[in-house]
Amino acid sequence: MVQLYNLHPFGSQQVVPSRQEPALFCCGRDALLVACAPGACKVEVFAVGRPELCEPLGSFNTLGRVVRMAYSEVGDYMVTIEEKNQSLFLRAYVNWRCMSTGNTRVCVRMIGHNLEASYTDATKDQMTIIEFPLSDLPLCFSCCPLTGDLLVGCKNKLILFCLKHLVRRQDLTVLDFERLLILHIDNVTLAEVAFCAGYVAITAELEVLILKLETGEKVVDNSRQHIYDSVVSERLVHEGVKEEPDSIQSESDDFVVCQQPVELLGEESRQCGVSITLESTGLVGEYSNFQMQYVLYRRFALDMSSFVFSAEDAKLHSLQLLPMYETGNSAPTDRGDPPKRELLSLFCFFSLPHIGYLYTVGNLVELISTYQYSERSQQAVLTPQFLHVITSNNLQCFTVRCSAAAARNEDPYIDTTQKACPPVSLDVCALRMQLFIGLKAISHFKNHVIVLTKADTEDITEPKKPSRRLLSRKADNIKPKVSPESEPGWNLYIVNTTSPLLLYREMVEYSKTYENVRTESCIHLLSEAHLLVRTALMDPDLKESEEKEDLLAAFRESCALLGDCYSRFNTKDFHLALPYYKMSGLSMTDVLKRVDSTFEDKMHKYEKGIIFYLYHSLCEDVNEDLSEELAAKVLQIFHPAESNQIPQVLCSPCMKNVCPKMAIKYLQKVEKMVPSVVVTLTKASMALKMGDRNGCENELDSYAEMMLVCGFIVEPRLLRQQIKGQIVPTELAVYLREMRPGFLVASVLALHENSKIELEEADSYIKQTLSAEEEDAVPQLLVDFWEALLVACSQKEVVQELYFKLAAQYIWRLSRKQMPNTKPLKTTEDLVNSCGHYGLIFPWVTFMMPLAPHSDQNSSEDLSKLQSLLCGPYFNIPSILPLLETIPEDTISGLSIHILCSTRLGEYERAIDKLLERCPEAIIPYAQHELKDENRALWWTKLLPELCKRTRHPGDNYPVLLSSLTETLSVIAMELDLRDFLNVLPEDGNAAYFLPHLLQCSQRSLVT
Repeated sequence: MVQLYNLHPFGSQQVVPSRQEPALFCCGRDALLVACAPGACKVEVFAVGRPELCEPLGSFNTLGRVVRMAYSEVGDYMVTIEEKNQSLFLRAYVNWRCMSTGNTRVCVRMIGHNLEASYTDATKDQMTIIEFPLSDLPLCFSCCPLTGDLLVGCKNKLILFCLKHLVRRQDLTVLDFERLLILHIDNVTLAEVAFCAGYVAITAELEVLILKLETGEKVVDNSRQHIYDSVVSERLVHEGVKEEPDSIQSESDDFVVCQQPVELLGEESRQCGVSITLESTGLVGEYSNFQMQYVLYRRFALDMSSFVFSAEDAKLHSLQLLPMYETGNSAPTDRGDPPKRELLSLFCFFSLPHIGYLYTVGNLVELISTYQYSERSQQAVLTPQFLHVITSNNLQCFTVRCSAAAARNEDPYIDTTQKACPPVSLDVCALRMQLFIGLKAISHFKNHVIVLTKADTEDITEPKKPSRRLLSRKADNIKPKVSPESEPGWNLYIVNTTSPLLLYREMVEYSKTYENVRTESCIHLLSEAHLLVRTALMDPDLKESEEKEDLLAAFRESCALLGDCYSRFNTKDFHLALPYYKMSGLSMTDVLKRVDSTFEDKMHKYEKGIIFYLYHSLCEDVNEDLSEELAAKVLQIFHPAESNQIPQVLCSPCMKNVCPKMAIKYLQKVEKMVPSVVVTLTKASMALKMGDRNGCENELDSYAEMMLVCGFIVEPRLLRQQIKGQIVPTELAVYLREMRPGFLVASVLALHENSKIELEEADSYIKQTLSAEEEDAVPQLLVDFWEALLVACSQKEVVQELYFKLAAQYIWRLSRKQMPNTKPLKTTEDLVNSCGHYGLIFPWVTFMMPLAPHSDQNSSEDLSKLQSLLCGPYFNIPSILPLLETIPEDTISGLSIHILCSTRLGEYERAIDKLLERCPEAIIPYAQHELKDENRALWWTKLLPELCKRTRHPGDNYPVLLSSLTETLSVIAMELDLRDFLNVLPEDGNAAYFLPHLLQCSQRSLVT
């Protein structure tokens, strides 16, 4: 469907002062190249884009009558098909601009030949005509806008020529071409061809085929030919796909064979019945092997209803491939060529006389728009902004959807809550019809449309025949006012299109007429205006300038206007208000004022769009503080439509200025309809804002703590809010820290376990809730959180991190003999009983603790927790070894920690030495617990020799050492046989002392 709007895309127009009748024309950057009518063999050059009248820049002769012509921006060359002596020739004109300076030197050469002789110091500014030798007559061609490569179409083949820049000297670069590839095509007679970025589009009278060429991996193939035979399915055969066109030709000429229309996309297009053979002719290298894939095939049928069977009246025309580039991705080149650009999207357009088709053929192959013409079209040209179509007497302008498709390829956040763009499927819009008499051809260059008009002879010399009812003698005597000799019947016009900003403002102004009548038309026009500005901003040639700033301002304004539409109107796409308002840069304050300013009635109904926008903006914690008046307005908006969302709205930091009394009134209304724990917690929070701590406590007492924890999981912002990127506690969280610290820890733990807060965020949050006395001090509430999280957590990485955090904090307090700032929520026994990360403290450690003086037991809770953690089965001992340097070994508590670490690391002999040196009373309990299984031998290899050595020198610890030696001998006597027992005894020992143990050992041997 085509929407009709009376807008003004065309501005002023200029007449090209061509001396001779134009036949063909094309644009070369800032110049217009005009090939004169048959017999002239001449090309005139005119300046384009200047405000004054088109200025002739010069002319140059061609070698024959120009049949087709085109210009390549890459390489700055013009290519033509010329007729001479009833033969067709393909030629490229290089350095043609020097002819405008009066230089008449011309060099004619074949591709790849006589390069050195063609360019000397005296002739380096000459124009060069490069001739392409072809075995078949050239019918059509296309220049790639990205590389400058040339694709030539003959009757049943396509020939690809690669553009080459050959550096001959430091100041001289020569252009040349190399033939790379031949595509032999069966079953299709070429009419038009288009080439861009490896994509090849060809048309016959009623068929379109799009292919993609790629350089593949080198394949061992001496012939270097690849045959792509399409497999015609049985379904397509029944639909009329021709495998053997000769068989159809052999049928009687008295019948017209009409095939059914077919559209095949992607790999399905291989079934089109067109066989293609690739013949690589270039040198071995990057382009020595090509691969091909089918992209699109479409066949149309004759319109039998009109009873017109002329191929001229029903054939395809205006084939074009339109590239769109990544925004701001233009890199300058050294040769003066246009900047290199990265292809973003590619579109293909072709047209029948009364309808045009626009496809996207990049990653996705899809028909995005169709264009219905009011009368039979002559030619069409596609641009990123518009589609310009000429009929016999009208220049028509339609909008296109290329920028909408390209924007989605460039920005992954489009069509989310962050960004939006009008859909590709948006109805196309016909902007205007400009009257011209005898339109014959059209071209486009930047913001200029070039049209050629040629009035037919009968139009000049004879009047139009009146209708039958108006025939009279007087009508028959009408004579032309101007003789054909006095005025030419042709004109070449340059029509300047309106600037995007001017046309944008006209569209915005036009849309106001539909605001209260046809909302869909209003949204459609504003979407057109938005796409117009978006397309202008996607132009890779757009530089930082005042124009770009104006375009950005218009873009933001268009987003705001679309946001207004989706927020005010009752449409199915109301959710688009959110991304459009975000892209506009407006604050919630601005949006609320805009919405209210559009309504005269104070009791108006707010639609879903504004509610959707406000809810998501408030939930995303936008850094904005609404005034008390606007906060009250937000509650008024939500109460009649979405009252159940009021608690979530009040939890937003943006609503901190809301009147708490008003908020509680609205919450009470909500509670009557839909009671919930979130409503209760929100009421408690509002009570604290009023200073009513009793009211807050009463609200908290109305639910069990586990239910309240579930409420915090549903709405975490009741406990913590994000302001300017920082997580800060709420007043309710501070209150819970004072009155219910265990409940606060359980709530934060629940948030972490439900992925509502990260560990680092939780640490920072609790530190902000509690102020530590010292800079490095960790509040006990945070330690309580770590302990609770260690009990509940099962993630290995988090567990290891918690191990280190807790051990480091225990060690830090023990080293400074600092007590916790609050009473710990859990004791060591609680932790041991609730999880396996805290282990039972070893008996020898328990034996050691009473031996410590009373002054060393002031941090007994931290010490026992650290000991229990080290006794656990999963603790990573090496991670805390650097921290142990702060704990001295001259105390019983410090010694127990060091010996625990040495034991867990397998350093038993070192642990035995430390115990014998500093706490020999614990050596036997230690040995009984640790020296087992594979460590059993340490009783007689390490402990016995050490005890014997130390008992030879009586001291303060002599009784303890002697008792330990006796116990050790008893264990050894039970473990070893008599011979081994004798071997481990010291040679200088007292036999009387060892005699009882020898007797015990010998008696055990006799029994066994």
